[in-house]
Parts: sequence; structure tokens; C-alpha cells
Amino acid sequence: MELLSNAPAHHSVPDKYVFPPDNDECAALLADDYSPDVAFPVIDLHGHGGSDLPIISNGRRRQLASEIIRAGKEFGFFQVVNHGVGEGVVRRFRGAMEEFFAMPAEEKLPYCSYDRSKRFRLATGTTYDRGETSYWRDYIKFRCYPASEENARHWPSKPSNFTPSLMEYCAAVDELAQTILRLIAEGLGLDGSFFAGDLSGGDTHMSVNYYPPCPDPTVTMGLLAHCDRNLLTVLSQADVAGLQARHDGRWLLVRPIPGAFVVNFGHQMEIVTNGVLASVKHRAITNSTTTRMSVAVHPTDGCRIRPASEMVDDATNPVKYREFLFKEFMEAYDAADANSDQVLKSFKIHHD
Repeated sequence: MELLSNAPAHHSVPDKYVFPPDNDECAALLADDYSPDVAFPVIDLHGHGGSDLPIISNGRRRQLASEIIRAGKEFGFFQVVNHGVGEGVVRRFRGAMEEFFAMPAEEKLPYCSYDRSKRFRLATGTTYDRGETSYWRDYIKFRCYPASEENARHWPSKPSNFTPSLMEYCAAVDELAQTILRLIAEGLGLDGSFFAGDLSGGDTHMSVNYYPPCPDPTVTMGLLAHCDRNLLTVLSQADVAGLQARHDGRWLLVRPIPGAFVVNFGHQMEIVTNGVLASVKHRAITNSTTTRMSVAVHPTDGCRIRPASEMVDDATNPVKYREFLFKEFMEAYDAADANSDQVLKSFKIHHD
């Protein structure tokens, strides 16, 4: 497998990464990502994440919950600052990831695979590459939390700080994710523990996306337009822009904020809330000057999904989706090549 990260620099875009001229995904890439009047919401958690959250006053909790729900309904995306995940924790883990991608090709080769049953795998492009065209990225996908012996034995031994920095990072980000899920539940009028248990238990998955500088960002894409599958995603994109999200028919850049995490909802959240909090399409573009690396944590899969009874009202918001196992949803998602609209059709209930 020839990885993009194996080359010290790219002076031209190889043919396999060049999209056809009439490809919609590459049309007007650079012209449609800027609007000075629109910015994705930034929510200040005031440094109280995870176990510290209960000491916040009831009024502040209600305010935070309300801000998250409002951001979710309007954008499906928001950023959080003062979230309790230490700057050093993030820096150490991102540093370990950068070292991994910088290793010689022969040292990375044992981890290269397109077999999605593997607990740790390194690959290039995406599972949903369009015909002969590949997306401009290398990526790692693996089960990152909890640090069970079964998961950990698949992690690489190099760099030496990979495992300790991963365990530190994942524990902190999982705590942040659980904090946000509790606030979402409260903001929806549900019990604060609604998303605990099966809905957010089990193994947490991580995607580390590596986008090297691209000689011509107008002819290729970093990652296809898609919606995430899980409840929510907590993303570190550091200080390099490249994430775009769909809003009011336009692609808008999710501009990096120092120390922030980007949070967005997935299909699982949309279905459980019966459409109240919708998943939003997003994609990654490339740039010609700087390597960009994003780290996405996706809590849970493998549970039974259905709209919460509290989110269903026969008169105003009738049930929109049937009950199913998340495994069934994953199969439909792959069969539809991540086409979000097509996927949801398989599970919608049509009212006469």
C-alpha cells in the first residue's frame, strides 16, 4: 500500500487522486467557504468538564444545556472551549500521531490494511473512494477506549509514547463526551443519564486523519461529504483549517479556535431524538502549504436504536424511524457508500 505520508513532499497530484472535471465535490471548492456573517457557535464550559460539572449551579447547567441544544438545532456543529482536557494531554497525543505517520514506510507496513475487522489499521483514501479516484488522506482507525488488553495489544509499539499518550487523551475526551451527552439530555428534558449505558457504552472508536500538503487543492478532496454514524463526534483539528460543514445550502469553514474541540451530531443522535437534533453533512478540503491532522473520537456502536418515547408526539412530532440494531445501520451505511440521505430512507417510517 502506497501511503501519502511515505513521501517527503508531493510536487504533483497523482492521477489516482484527481477527480473528474465535472465532479460536484470539487466544484467551487475555494469560493464557497467564507461568510463573514456566519460562525459556528462556541460554547464555554468554564473549565468544568466531567466530574467537576455537578458543582456548577443549576442555573449555569441549564444555560449550558440550552446553548448546546440551540447550536445543535441551528447548525448541528459547535465548538467547546475551557472543556477540562489539558493542553498538554492534547499536545502529547497529537505529537505521538505525527511521529507515527513520519515513521519509515517499512515500519508502518505491518499496520496497513483495508480489512475493517482489524482493531488497528492504517490506510489511504477512504472505503468510499469513487471508482479509480482516491481521497487525499491517510488514516488510522482503531478501538481506543477503554484500554482493554484485547484492544491495547493491537496498538503499535512505536513511537514509544503512543500507548501512554493515547490512554491519557482518550480518558479525558471520553469524560468530555459524557459531559456533553448529559447536558444534551438535560437540554431535551430527558433524564441526565439518558445516554448512559448501551447508547454510549462499549468500545469507543477513533479516526486519525492525515492530510499532507496538496500541490493542487482544486482537483482533489481530503474527505467526502458525509454524516457521522454515531451519537456524536469530538474532534481535535488544532490550528489548521480544512473542515467544512453544510449550512443553509452552503459549505462553511469550521474555523480553528486555539484549544477548542469541534462537536457534531451523527445519525444515531438524529434517530434517538426523532429528528430534533439532526446530523449535518461535512467534508475535508486540502491545502497546498501545511499538513493537517484531525483526531475524531466516536463514542459507541453496537446497540439497539429507536426514537426515545419522550421525543415522540403523535400530533406534533410523530415517530420518524423504526427500531433497529446499530449493526444493521452500519451495513446500510456502507451499502449506500455513506450517502446520508439514502441511508436514512431505509429506516424512516412514512406516514400517510
